[in-house]
Amino acid sequence: METPDRLPLADDQWLAYHRSPGRAPGVVFLGGFHSDMGGTKACHLEARCRAAGRAFLRFDYRGHGASSGRFEDGTIGRWAADAVAVIDALTTGPQVLVGSSMGGWLALLAARARAARIVGLVGIAAAPDFVEDLIQAGLSDAERARLLAEGVIERPSAYDDGPYRITRTLLAEGRRHLLLRAPLTLGIPVRLLHGMADADVPWQTSLRLLERLGDADVRLTLIKDGDHRLARESDLALLDATLDDLLAGLATS
Repeated sequence: METPDRLPLADDQWLAYHRSPGRAPGVVFLGGFHSDMGGTKACHLEARCRAAGRAFLRFDYRGHGASSGRFEDGTIGRWAADAVAVIDALTTGPQVLVGSSMGGWLALLAARARAARIVGLVGIAAAPDFVEDLIQAGLSDAERARLLAEGVIERPSAYDDGPYRITRTLLAEGRRHLLLRAPLTLGIPVRLLHGMADADVPWQTSLRLLERLGDADVRLTLIKDGDHRLARESDLALLDATLDDLLAGLATS
């Protein structure tokens, strides 16, 4: 397995990444909550971009994968800052962001923060506001009491060997970055893919995002039997077609 490169950060930490050179617009993949850059979709897109001669970047947020830091120290704002840091330091020219689950939320935040650089966005089961609407709203009374007393709870993961830790800070800080409570205009084409059999992030989240986005060129594709990961061959083929169509539109605009 290829050893990732490291982007040093100001606090003596680093972000692990893999970067492929190529033509613009480049593609940057933003992974999900408690995931890493070695996932099926990230590696699939990397291989496809390499074959097409297009620049591509995948990376791990702090506390994820091969990057430094502890997961429980992370917040939405911190991970969004990581996304902006890699865009600033490791890419040149216009970029298209592809965000999966939490990565869709971070991609929206990064697109707003770097409006001059981001020219398109693809959300895969995008999960804006999930710490408020899904985690916070789904806490039991016992979990709320433990969060108040201890500042952290553990939640089982359907995708990892062990549980992940949810902190009071993560939930509180996430409220500073909510996007589904007001209109949002990015000025770029946006493509949203969501499985209607998603057991983690309901497909209605993407519908809410579609309704909030004030841009004209926004499309939502629902996959009736699609799960949260959308990593089957048919899902990857749809992702390829969606990204290709977006890029072709940028080339002719």
